[in-house]
Amino acid sequence: MKVGFIGLGAMGSAMASNLLKAGHEVTVWNRSPAATEPLASLGAKVAKSADRAVLGDVVFSMLANDQAVRDVFLTDGLLDAMDKGMVHVNHATISVALAREIAAEHAQRGLEYVAAPVFGRPDAAAAGRLNILAAGKPAVVARVHPLLEAMGSRVWPLGNAPERANVVKIAGNFMICAAIESMAEASALARAHGVGAADFLEVMTGSLFAAPAYQGYAKLIAEQRYSPAGFALPLGYKDIGLALSAADATRVPLPLAGLLRDNLLEALSSGVEDVDWAILAQVAARRAHLDERGL
Repeated sequence: MKVGFIGLGAMGSAMASNLLKAGHEVTVWNRSPAATEPLASLGAKVAKSADRAVLGDVVFSMLANDQAVRDVFLTDGLLDAMDKGMVHVNHATISVALAREIAAEHAQRGLEYVAAPVFGRPDAAAAGRLNILAAGKPAVVARVHPLLEAMGSRVWPLGNAPERANVVKIAGNFMICAAIESMAEASALARAHGVGAADFLEVMTGSLFAAPAYQGYAKLIAEQRYSPAGFALPLGYKDIGLALSAADATRVPLPLAGLLRDNLLEALSSGVEDVDWAILAQVAARRAHLDERGL
């Protein structure tokens, strides 16, 4: 199939490479042209402008946030450059409000739209092991399903309304952040009583919490390995903000999300950004003055 791919960060590049490996004709575009070079070496065509990447059957996008999606597809007029009937699969983690707005903008132009945010870090994306959430018209989701399967281990259909996929992604990231925070605080407690974080977390993730999210982030915390970031701290802060906004719109109290937002903000206030959001463990340790106490 002839497809376009817009947004070539660590996730987007890995996902586009899997479409190429599956034998699809892929045209890529990114604001920073250097990001297109590895994919060009794999056989991708490189578009000189975004509108040259939306000339096929489907265009995928993996952009960082609401503003990036709005800039590329609405402000810069990319939707207007797409032929009627073309499918846009949006993998970005965006607000519920923008998800509804952009779905309506597609419909007004006779374009098809599927929201398909993903669960998985860059290593999972490279291995084609993403869990992909998909919401949109069933017939359109079915049309792009083989393409999604090339990038993920499972596709989770979530109904007709695209924003359903976005709220599941937001709620899921809220749960991941809560898991990181619980391990951060519990590890600080264990360390204060002479039990190393690595030993404590090995017990927890080998027994009560033997789940991928816990195991993956426990390893980062135990090794204090927060760079390079698999999921950068500013993105985590953004996503907890999205959860709070979605909750505010439907009058759903999320007191834990408020705590997580403040803790992520505390981490950001220390002047670090290009680190993984597992850096919350460092915040918990600093509050307990563990280093000063030689623990």
